[in-house]
Amino acid sequence: MIDWQNQMIYQTYQPRSPLSQFVELLWSREGENLPKAQSRLLPIGSMELVINLHEDRIPLFDRDRRVQIGSTNGMMICGTHSKSFIINNDSKISMMGVHFKPGGNTPFFTLPAGELHNQRISLNELWQGRAVELRDRLLESPTVASRFWVLEQFLLMVMKPLDRYAAIAMALQEFRRYPTTKVSEVTDKIGFSARHFNQLFRDQVGLTPKLFCRVRRLQQALDLVSGKDRVDWADIAIACGYFDQAHFIHDFRSLADCTPTEYLAQCGFHPCHVVLLD
Repeated sequence: MIDWQNQMIYQTYQPRSPLSQFVELLWSREGENLPKAQSRLLPIGSMELVINLHEDRIPLFDRDRRVQIGSTNGMMICGTHSKSFIINNDSKISMMGVHFKPGGNTPFFTLPAGELHNQRISLNELWQGRAVELRDRLLESPTVASRFWVLEQFLLMVMKPLDRYAAIAMALQEFRRYPTTKVSEVTDKIGFSARHFNQLFRDQVGLTPKLFCRVRRLQQALDLVSGKDRVDWADIAIACGYFDQAHFIHDFRSLADCTPTEYLAQCGFHPCHVVLLD
């Protein structure tokens, strides 16, 4: 497994209210003379804004063949994914990003989140000239701390007032606390039809409720094995509410494109990064 810890600096910043209602954290990755490799990013159940400060482009890769199929400019929005995707780890990295909470993207983008499901597009398509302005201001900032401040203030500036659906907020809280909760149990509580609830949820979060719960269970499993060299996968399957180990492995492979054992051997600096071997 590639050891990134001594070669790359990864920092996070938790924004203050009201931004903290919608954004989990801001992050920064800096490094030079890094080993070149590709990584597979696993689904996280929310949207991500990615900013490349090293160059004004972010390459896009075919998830199966791992060959480049295009690129965005230096600012990219990753829609909520239910499939993994490939990124390049170059020898020099200078990146920043915004990790939104599930559904937290809504005050910043007018496009329904469901239309960006499994999509990665240039931020210019959603923010137009404002995206260029943000990247320029970040490039002018000399330290990571000052860049976090610039990014936080910019998000506050573009954030729009939002009438959030209380039912969706309640459902997200329920699903995040108890990923095995049945969607029907939630719809019964809030009094919505399944069809209406599914559409509202997909518009705000980017996934159907059922698919979101599958991704949340994957995340729960990754949290439970984080930092461990040996794992009893049967115990993990039970802890995460799968029928049995076979069900767990099948669902894991479907979402992560690798087996649990392969994941443990190739996990990168972050639980959602799997370093790919040549």
